[in-house]
Amino acid sequence: MKILKIISFLIFGFIPLCTSADSLFFDDEPVQDGLNVKNVSNTFADIYEKLDSVRFGGKNINIAIESLENLNKNAHVAATDERVVLVWGDTIVGNYPRPSAKDWYGFGEITTALILKMRAYDARLHNASESEMYKLTVDALMQGVDENGRYIFSRDAEIKEDGRIITSAGFIGMRDERGNFRITGVYKSSPADLAGIASGDLVSKINGRAISQMSDADIDSVINGFNSGTIKMRLITPSGNRDVVLRRATVVLADADVVSRDAGDNGVILEIVVNKITDNAVAIVNEALYSHDNISGVILDLRAATGDDIRAAAKMAGLFVGRIPVMRVIETAAAEVEVVPGADAVTDAPVVLLLSNMTRGTAEALVATFYENGRGVLVGTPTAGKARIATIIDLDNGGALELLNKTIKTGTGRRLDGFGVFPTVCLSNIRSTSQEEAFFLNVINGGFEVQDFNRNSDVDVDALRKGCPVITSGEDEDAMSLAVAAKILTDKKVYNRLIAE
Repeated sequence: MKILKIISFLIFGFIPLCTSADSLFFDDEPVQDGLNVKNVSNTFADIYEKLDSVRFGGKNINIAIESLENLNKNAHVAATDERVVLVWGDTIVGNYPRPSAKDWYGFGEITTALILKMRAYDARLHNASESEMYKLTVDALMQGVDENGRYIFSRDAEIKEDGRIITSAGFIGMRDERGNFRITGVYKSSPADLAGIASGDLVSKINGRAISQMSDADIDSVINGFNSGTIKMRLITPSGNRDVVLRRATVVLADADVVSRDAGDNGVILEIVVNKITDNAVAIVNEALYSHDNISGVILDLRAATGDDIRAAAKMAGLFVGRIPVMRVIETAAAEVEVVPGADAVTDAPVVLLLSNMTRGTAEALVATFYENGRGVLVGTPTAGKARIATIIDLDNGGALELLNKTIKTGTGRRLDGFGVFPTVCLSNIRSTSQEEAFFLNVINGGFEVQDFNRNSDVDVDALRKGCPVITSGEDEDAMSLAVAAKILTDKKVYNRLIAE
């Protein structure tokens, strides 16, 4: 029915928008439904032109424009050689002459016109700020061009339009069985940390309101908000009650953090937590490795690590493995590019890598490098299998497009994207102290035989992941991860047996 209506409409007429032959909009109506139509059209013109530089991920502009229908299930967009038509339900609500090839501003105007029509029918789109509108629209466009693509906000534009920045008081918590709100974590150098708040403290009142009278949403809106805000809390601590005044602030998470743990006569174990693989993270790790001459082992925690910087990933791997291939990068319709570090390794200390379903991007290539070269024992759960690298396209409005159009293989050419890396030691099968003890006894006695799924990419990945699932319950994962890693590093017999597997 929709197609028939479109065809009949194309034959018998179209909806005129304005009297100008050069533009879809009148010059004396620069703002429509809160949007400056010229600025919005310019932004989308910029988007289309720059997407064309990467050939729309191998697709054409019709696919991009028709993908706008992803904004609402009632919308249907058809782009032909002559027209671009919008159907809402069973009714044609927009019909525009198609611009000529490479007329990016013309395509930008059509996109703006389609959005204005949809805003009239869609409350969510109508109420969206300009920056939010760009995100919604570009996310819809990208579903046709690159299902993993996204729009990155311009922070300057967001502040200018909305006057707000996400901030935090710097702590997290949860209700106990009695309904009390107990602090379970404090961000380093945050307002809460500087005020001396500690994990385990109970919050009895916030801004004069008893916790029992506040919903979880109320509490969250106070802890995390827009711009700076004052929080007055009554705490119940082991040393007594105290009143604390905090102001929310922007909390910056370091790309990497290092903790040195005393291993007695064996020296120190470095616990390195990497959040994002960047040059800054490489510098932090490099400094930590050089500043200790008695490293007995390294726990490299990549459970939440991601990254798009190929060079940084190569440098990070090179610190441990030296000048060997660490990954191969494949771009659309292009040859593989082998990536090799440019320097020798700076440490030969034993390594345990912690991985999870949140380990992705170049971090997966890093894990695979350790695995393929027998350089470390892998502990945790399978990585995400999202080994792609983003191409960032800066836009004139201060925002950017992110296309995940490059895939990563391991240094030996094995597939990572859609597959991931599986651990040597599956942490979700060691969920208690007794299970941990039994596991290590089995390893020491030679009864542990690892099933290596990483070398066979033809297996059923989903089935394998069910055998080593994401940890969602049981004992504390962080404590268990560190306990298992420390045991492996402090018992050479265990380490050697696992690395040999």
